[in-house]
Amino acid sequence: MVKLTIIIDNPKDPSAFEAHYTSPEFKAQLAKLPSVQRVEAAKVFPKEDGSPTPAYRTIDVYFPDYDTASAALESPEAGELAGGLAAAATGGIRFLLSDIES
Repeated sequence: MVKLTIIIDNPKDPSAFEAHYTSPEFKAQLAKLPSVQRVEAAKVFPKEDGSPTPAYRTIDVYFPDYDTASAALESPEAGELAGGLAAAATGGIRFLLSDIES
């Protein structure tokens, strides 16, 4: 199994990002990615002293294997999702593709 992890760094305007992130359109874009097996989304806790960590949210998208994930990430649906997310994630965004070992 392969996992795409999307790391959203602290946006300059959290309210604007949350409006995009919680929109039905964004949820529909995630669901349209080809061959997705499951999606997990999380909001990162602040540090113990209350200060923010570099990451604000994460999204994990699971695929059956590397070739399937690669094909899905080259799809128009992935381009649409990434473009909208990158525009909303004004603090930066990172993508990691990982092999699930256990």
